[in-house]
Amino acid sequence: MTGAGLGVYDPDRGFGGYTLLAETYQFPDGAPDGTGSIYLIDEDGRPVHRWETETAVQSHCKLLPNGNLLYPTRDRSRIEEAGVRELDPESNVVWSFHCRIDHDFQITDDGHFLFHTIADHLAPEIAPELTRHPYVIEVDREKNLHWEWHGEDHFAELRDLLSDSDWSYVEERIETRYQFDWAHNNTIQIIPENETHETELERGTEPVFEPGNLVFSYRSLDVIGVIDYPSGEIVWAWGPGELDGQHLPHVLENGNILVFDNGTERGWSRVIEVNPLTEEIEWSYTGSPKTDFSSPFISGARRLPNGNTLICEGAKAHLFEVTPSGDIVWEFVSPFSEAGSMGSIYRCQRYTEDEVAPLLDRI
Repeated sequence: MTGAGLGVYDPDRGFGGYTLLAETYQFPDGAPDGTGSIYLIDEDGRPVHRWETETAVQSHCKLLPNGNLLYPTRDRSRIEEAGVRELDPESNVVWSFHCRIDHDFQITDDGHFLFHTIADHLAPEIAPELTRHPYVIEVDREKNLHWEWHGEDHFAELRDLLSDSDWSYVEERIETRYQFDWAHNNTIQIIPENETHETELERGTEPVFEPGNLVFSYRSLDVIGVIDYPSGEIVWAWGPGELDGQHLPHVLENGNILVFDNGTERGWSRVIEVNPLTEEIEWSYTGSPKTDFSSPFISGARRLPNGNTLICEGAKAHLFEVTPSGDIVWEFVSPFSEAGSMGSIYRCQRYTEDEVAPLLDRI
């Protein structure tokens, strides 16, 4: 890893484009004035646009097709300010939704929003005291509720999907470590068209990886899984004994699942690509030595259209792109470190020149 700013860039093998990032801020108030910043940088690591937010940024952001930006707040302890906000290029709030947003959100093909939030209440069958539960809502731009999902209602389905040894692992983690936040879900992905679903159809098996179903990530339990939409049933789960504090599992076009496996207890991180039908790891990236690549919390990885993988080593604010063989062809360490920043990045997102054009045309 190099010093702050751009370290490596191989234009012949790198994907290029623009990278969206936001450093995480101290909880709960963010910077001294309660604000935050979001940056779009080019392939040379130069900022091409900056949004100034009225609240600290909680996790990741999305650039919309019209050039606006959607971001979640980090003000979960200040409920009156918590939620998702849409900014125009001048950082004006043009739309917002008040909720206890947590970790992730997605936009459906019909323009609805899936927000992962949190809810605190009793569920003695999971933990004896007040506990935090994953809660997903689907709303439209008029803020009408279309669908909701409560994680505690589907706890028994995990038991049915996991082996006895995996379930013992899950129970031990809840009982000894994570009663307050038993799941700590950090992902909600809408499954796209993918080859695994095509294989399911060819075999005549239950369509678990059907486009429109949802991927979740129970970090506290080292479990990832799939929620059938709209029934809400958990229909696939995997991970105990293999994953370690993971983030951002998501189904790729080839039907495999890409996961940033943090290694919170293991002491080093890896990015893995898992075949969900065989449950075998078909590709992985690790450091050399392995401890050189380590982020025990936050982080993520995304497959780029050219086959490279964009990795966010979040704890170090270190972003880099690797080829399938593991060569680093682009590398950037955030130099921004503004007041209130924790010096880390939750996730990053790469956009093409065409995807960024609507924004650049407006600034």
